[in-house]
Amino acid sequence: MANRTVKDAHSIHGTNPQYLVEKIIRTRIYESKYWKEECFGLTAELVVDKAMELKYVGGVYGGNIKPTPFLCLTLKMLQIQPEKDIIVEFIKNEDFKYVRMLGALYMRLTGTAIDCYKYLEPLYNDYRKIKSQNRNGEFELMHVDEFIDELLHEERVCDIILPRLQKRYVLEEAEQLEPRVSALEEDMDDVESSEEEEEEDEKLERAPSPDHRRRGYRDLDKPRRSPAVRYRRSRSRSPRRFFSLSPSPRRERHRSKSPRRHRSRSRERRHRSRSKSPGISVVYTLNVACLYQNIHCKENLCYGIKKLV
Repeated sequence: MANRTVKDAHSIHGTNPQYLVEKIIRTRIYESKYWKEECFGLTAELVVDKAMELKYVGGVYGGNIKPTPFLCLTLKMLQIQPEKDIIVEFIKNEDFKYVRMLGALYMRLTGTAIDCYKYLEPLYNDYRKIKSQNRNGEFELMHVDEFIDELLHEERVCDIILPRLQKRYVLEEAEQLEPRVSALEEDMDDVESSEEEEEEDEKLERAPSPDHRRRGYRDLDKPRRSPAVRYRRSRSRSPRRFFSLSPSPRRERHRSKSPRRHRSRSRERRHRSRSKSPGISVVYTLNVACLYQNIHCKENLCYGIKKLV
């Protein structure tokens, strides 16, 4: 009698609500100590107190397949079948995270696809940590949004096979559900808008003032010398300096012709000196030898030799 579903309960997915839990697990729950001591005679109001005492979530554990208190309360809610408003309040409760998880699992088992997406997707923004007990009886750390994601996408959660859920895009195409807007997209939009405002402020700061623009126009009105003219002047001056330092072609020609003249003169003088005196000719020949060594010397040396002769 204690394990029967209430008379006023409605069938869910065409079957008894308690049959959503497998028979083996269901019999283990009926035989558990927690079910006999804590879940006997519970009503929709008293289930809230028991849900507030939960410390972790989980299915069955151990070799003997012992159920967790979370799984026992889930089966009790399927048995008494509380109203939808109570389940919605469970989900919206922010103070007790395990009460929220219990309401989310019950909504996933009994609610329609539209209700599941409508009430469970906002819980993606809940990042609080929760404890989960695995099949070996060990505790693992997870988050509320991870548990909600498993409810919407996995086939089995807490050792309960979940009913088939219609795809979201099918409901969106049928216009039964609005497209989901993620909180991250809203944050990104806020960040982009703030960056655009900062860029506009920087542009306004970098933009020149009207007084600066007026000064610029006045400066443009003043006559200025073009840089091309200066460049031409500099180019016109440089060759003068170059030619002033280098000897003129006339002087080079004079230098190139002067040794020939000196050679012709020296030969005439040799012939004269030999005819006059032998001593003078020896001195003269020494001077001529020095002259041959310094043929390409400067004009001053040539003039000095002329004076010596």
